[in-house]
Amino acid sequence: MAAVRKLQMCAVSPTGKPCASVIFLHGSGDTGQGLRAWVRDVMVPDLAFSHIKVIYPTAPARPYTPMQGALSTVWFDRHKISRDCPEHKESIDSMCNTLGSIIQEEVNAGIPKHRMIIGGFSMGGAMALHLVCRYHPDVAGVFALSSFLNKDSIAFQAVEERHRAQLPLPELFQCHGTNDDLVLHQWGEDTSVLLRKAGMTTTFHSFPGLYHQLCQPEMELLRGWILNRLPHTSSSS
Repeated sequence: MAAVRKLQMCAVSPTGKPCASVIFLHGSGDTGQGLRAWVRDVMVPDLAFSHIKVIYPTAPARPYTPMQGALSTVWFDRHKISRDCPEHKESIDSMCNTLGSIIQEEVNAGIPKHRMIIGGFSMGGAMALHLVCRYHPDVAGVFALSSFLNKDSIAFQAVEERHRAQLPLPELFQCHGTNDDLVLHQWGEDTSVLLRKAGMTTTFHSFPGLYHQLCQPEMELLRGWILNRLPHTSSSS
């Protein structure tokens, strides 16, 4: 088996002892540092916590088909940016394996998986859904901002099988701008509906007039949801 590639990442450490972690995945062509800077610009004062570590990994550069095969920092390849095409399963599975090493590092550092949340913006949200729904359904939750899954995604099947087996599923938090002209609002809404039908508890927040971007109101909602899923514990004081 090939060695798992080590990802570059930056992290925002909590002000106190960490007892939980959030892994926040960037969109296509961005970096962990780029997303971290964007979040800091949008969120006043910051997406930071007293007890939760926030980790921003960077995807390795790889040939990206929608850019005619040019190298880009993307989590996986796509045939095109559309719900109506097959997923590039090989590159998705490979990156799930790589990102799994970050989860394991947090476990080794004393953070149990039920005290972790994984999410992302755009492609990062789709990556998070594959990682959580198919490989790590025992985390505390998953979030997807301005994201979608292909309509025949294997992630839907994984959730349905787990629900049928009466196994617990993580909660999903989604936000999407109604004016998003790259990842259509309808694509995000359809993803939410299909995951809910498959058995997940989902919440979907629409932001009128918002394009393919982050905004402070959605980040405030996300912060509240994270704190609800990962409350402060006495051991972290």
